[in-house]
Amino acid sequence: MGAFLEERLDVCMRVGAEAEDSYMLAPSTTQGGARYVWLINGKPYREFDVGYIKRDSELAESVASLYHRTYGGFAGFRVKSWDDFTTANDGKSAFTALDCTLDEISPGLYQLVKEYGRDKPALPGIGRPRRTLFKPVQGQWAIAVAGQALPDTQYSVDSTTGQVQMAANKSRAITGISQAAQAVLTVGSNTFAVGESVVISAVVGMTQINGLRALITARTTTTITVDINSSAFSAYVSGGTVQTNPVAGEVVTGGCEFDVPCAFDSTFQVTALDPRHREVTGLRLIELLDP
Repeated sequence: MGAFLEERLDVCMRVGAEAEDSYMLAPSTTQGGARYVWLINGKPYREFDVGYIKRDSELAESVASLYHRTYGGFAGFRVKSWDDFTTANDGKSAFTALDCTLDEISPGLYQLVKEYGRDKPALPGIGRPRRTLFKPVQGQWAIAVAGQALPDTQYSVDSTTGQVQMAANKSRAITGISQAAQAVLTVGSNTFAVGESVVISAVVGMTQINGLRALITARTTTTITVDINSSAFSAYVSGGTVQTNPVAGEVVTGGCEFDVPCAFDSTFQVTALDPRHREVTGLRLIELLDP
């Protein structure tokens, strides 16, 4: 679409207001009565039919102002859907870093999404519907790799696109690992920090530690201590790498609070209720699937 105002419309979900989800389908029926349906893109599509009763000045400053500044449907804006604004399965509970598997755009770059119906079996061959979350709410997100939440220093989120960018990878060769309640890795001069999440790979000897991800609990100029109990592992022999960014096979997940990108799809009809109060009804908003 292109033009977009990064501001939220206060959607008044009063009695009589409607929010409707649908899917873009192209059904057809054969002469024999068989029904075939083409699922065009598999993404949920939302429409709102809302109304407002406000003092004339309040209506002009909020709803009418946005309507005119977006040229009545030319540009988009944010809408908070009060029945579905988090990645929690019910759409209202607090989000977590483990809510949904993110789409990988390229190595180190991911897209926030919401997958619906995660508490029930998916449709065989198709899976569950996923909404691309282009408009997460600033600061209201959490990301995890391999089930472990990352500190916010290890990634950034673009609140205008919903894209998650991993921070520059920190990687060091391992030259030693202790057998202890919290394994100490000898890695030489390093820039790792306490609280960062790291994954270990390609170790010879102590192979049980390969693929494990853990938080750094302590560090020195040449070692890092990770929250992995290696006391019962085989002895370290040689090799290995420790790094912050995901390795092949690690699943990146995330959760957030989000707005729905929308545009006006109706005229702006105002009724004077009295000298000071105005009513707007039948104001239609449509979701933008590619804002």
